[in-house]
Amino acid sequence: MSVFAKAPASRSVRAVVTGVAMLGVSALLLTGCSGTADPVETDAAATVDEGVFAEVSAGDRDLALKIGTLLPESGALAFLGPPEIAGVNLALKDINEAATGLNLEVVTSDSGDTTTDIATVSVTDLLSRDVSAIVGAASSGVSKTVIDQITGAGVVQFSPANTSEDFTEYADDDYYWRTAPSDLLQGAELGNLIANDGNQTLGLIVLNDAYGTGLEASTTAAFEAAGGEVVASALFNEGDPNFAAQIAEVTAADPDAIALITFEQAKVIVPDLVGSGGFPGDKLYFVDGNLTDFSADFEPGLIEGSKGTLPGLDVATLGDFTDRLLEVDPNLTDFSYAAESYDAVMLIALAAFAANDTSGESLKTYLRQVSGGTGEGVKVTTFAEGAAELAQGNQIDYDGLSGPVDFDEHGDPQDATIGKYIFGADNKYTRIKE
Repeated sequence: MSVFAKAPASRSVRAVVTGVAMLGVSALLLTGCSGTADPVETDAAATVDEGVFAEVSAGDRDLALKIGTLLPESGALAFLGPPEIAGVNLALKDINEAATGLNLEVVTSDSGDTTTDIATVSVTDLLSRDVSAIVGAASSGVSKTVIDQITGAGVVQFSPANTSEDFTEYADDDYYWRTAPSDLLQGAELGNLIANDGNQTLGLIVLNDAYGTGLEASTTAAFEAAGGEVVASALFNEGDPNFAAQIAEVTAADPDAIALITFEQAKVIVPDLVGSGGFPGDKLYFVDGNLTDFSADFEPGLIEGSKGTLPGLDVATLGDFTDRLLEVDPNLTDFSYAAESYDAVMLIALAAFAANDTSGESLKTYLRQVSGGTGEGVKVTTFAEGAAELAQGNQIDYDGLSGPVDFDEHGDPQDATIGKYIFGADNKYTRIKE
């Protein structure tokens, strides 16, 4: 069943059966099913002025666009680095091979995690190289440490994976954008998934940062709105050496299910919780920060039957995108946020092409427009198609590999997909078919 979540605003959804208000978000059940995707449509509390466009001048372009990346090569979210970096590099390849008059250069850097100052050092270096935009960070907590530094310099920050709701109304002067949906949406899906599986009580082990506590709040609200009870929620900090206290606190409440809102700390928590602690492996629930291939980390069958949520379309439905990512990085085993990273670069490049200028100010002016967020434009799905239309002076609406995007007034995607997954005996996850 498709679940559309909608914040209070004017855009209507189609064929509404019922609405459940929660945290300022209404979950609207639609008739029919949608196969493997769970699309989520969102709206900002204040609407974008549709039909208001900045001018697009016809003619050829001669543009040199330089962007940076701030993606995790080290730290607790390093497993997300390879697919995100591959998505950026594939977009770089596609844009430059299109030979449209816009040449893209990408300067890469590591974001680390919140236990280090790597992100600040990386951003300082990127800004010194006069980048117009920075793709990253993946971690909401890391982005919190550098967003003022980036946006204050008049540079666009564009995250493919930040999901903290705190960014929706952040004072960024329109320089912050993301292709990942707010955790108000993932939390609604996760809480309902846990409840719909028949669990009446829930415990949570949660990373104490903007990402973890925000997702904890929306998951709790959804689970309790569905009639469940959260009986324990134990916080830990990035860099904590062990999680015995959190495991003891949550298991003492004897919950039917436990949700792990963590990054790679799950690799330590799960064996202690399930292997040594005896909690049923099929009663664990994972999130985007830790939904990964655990086949090399856990003994076979340890988490068979456990489930999780992850924003984004099923990569298996994206045609040759997976194959092309593997050409860029043959060692990829995880594809989380690769499409969102690819689309981030595509939208930045299309905004520069539309503006016929590569400054951060011009990029922020045209990003919403090329995404379709300000109204109708010619539908395009590749950079080459978009550039061809823009060169004729036409407005465009880029529909990407991560979804339609259609930015709202806050730089959040108005349409997003939250997938639900299940782990097999090999400790690898596959999309749940609905």
